[in-house]
Formats: sequence, structure tokens, C-alpha cells
Amino acid sequence: MATGHLEITWLGHSAFSLKTPGGRTVLLDPWYTGNPRFPAGREPQAADVILVSHGHSDHTADLAAVAKRTGAAVVAIYEITSWIKEKGVTNLQPMNKGGTIEVAGLRVTMTDARHSSSFDDLTYLGEPAGFVVRLENGQTIYFAGDTALFGDMKIIGEIYRPDIAFLPIGDRFTMGPDTAAMAARWLGVKQVVPMHWGTFPLLTGTPEALETHLAGSGIQVLTLQPGETAA
Repeated sequence: MATGHLEITWLGHSAFSLKTPGGRTVLLDPWYTGNPRFPAGREPQAADVILVSHGHSDHTADLAAVAKRTGAAVVAIYEITSWIKEKGVTNLQPMNKGGTIEVAGLRVTMTDARHSSSFDDLTYLGEPAGFVVRLENGQTIYFAGDTALFGDMKIIGEIYRPDIAFLPIGDRFTMGPDTAAMAARWLGVKQVVPMHWGTFPLLTGTPEALETHLAGSGIQVLTLQPGETAA
């Protein structure tokens, strides 16, 4: 059902369910099984689009099952869509960095990310990526995936002018709160949704630290608890 506004539900780690202004359901990096932060009983039963940033199991472990259950279009780099096709998933939208596609009424652009990408058995699954998504009402979101800070985030901000950025803040494997705050400034966003934090003890970055680093910037930090929805 169309609501006219974006609804964001955090499903723990980097997994989200978005309800777009036009009523589409978009899943981001579906990892539910074994996710310590996943809210029990909240497995999505319906979706239109699944965006996958890279191949690590803490982002793809439930991809095949969710794609088959929902029939959603899986949007990912070519290597991931080829891999998941072998698991019986048929609704695939392969793409690569710099490309833009139209899917379920949304305009999706794949961007760079600085990380690695393979499954647990070290199957090569292409390069990591992020996504810029233009929603039906013209609002634009940027899902960075797992990434370090990189200078072309300034270009992403200049070209796409995102309103909201989903940024990892856990540190060690991705940006920490300090560099995520720098990314938010470079992107020129109004709001940051922190992700990839609190799942394991090794992920030491916190939303509170991000808020401290963004003090005085005017950028809002939208901190969600697992299962919580913000509209």
C-alpha cells in the first residue's frame, strides 16, 4: 500500500526492509539466520526488490531463500547474480558499477565501495558495491554497503545528492564513527542511518560516537533498534 513516505525497518546488522512512498518493499542485504541482532519472527514474507552489496555471508546468507519465497528481483553485481542463479533464483537484475536500471518503479544506480567480496568458502563474488536509489517521490537514498571511506563519496554526493545515507560505523571491517561522519558531510545528506554495528564485540563503533562526530553539522542520526520502524 502506498503511504507517500519512506518507512525504514532495521533487521539487524546491515539488513533493512524499506517501504517506499509508492508502496514497494525493498530488502537490503538479507541476513537473518544466525544474525544475533535479528528480531525473531520478522522474516520478510513479501518483497519487490532485494539489493545485495557484496557476497559475505553476513549479507547474503538468506538471499536464496528470501528471493524464492518472495519472488523479488535480486539486484547485484554480475558475479553474485550468476552465483545465486545456480541456487534456483530466477528473477535477477545483474548490473555493475556506474550502471543504472529501472526496477519496480525505482531508479537504482550501483556505486563503488571499498571492501572485499566472497562467500564463506572463498568463492569469488565480484567487487563490493553500494547503491543509490531514487524513490517514486524524488527522494534519494544511498546504501553504502560495507566500505571504507573513499574520496569518490564526494562525487556521489555531487551527482546524486542523496537525502539519507545508510553507513556502516562498526569499525575494524568498515568505517568507524569518525570516518562515517566525514562521509556524511561529503555526501551532503540530511540524515544518516547507522548500520553494521553492535552485532559482535569486534564491532566497537556506536551511534553515540557518530553523533559526537557530527555535532554541529545539522545532520540527523537515525538510530534504530532491531525490528524498529521509522517513517
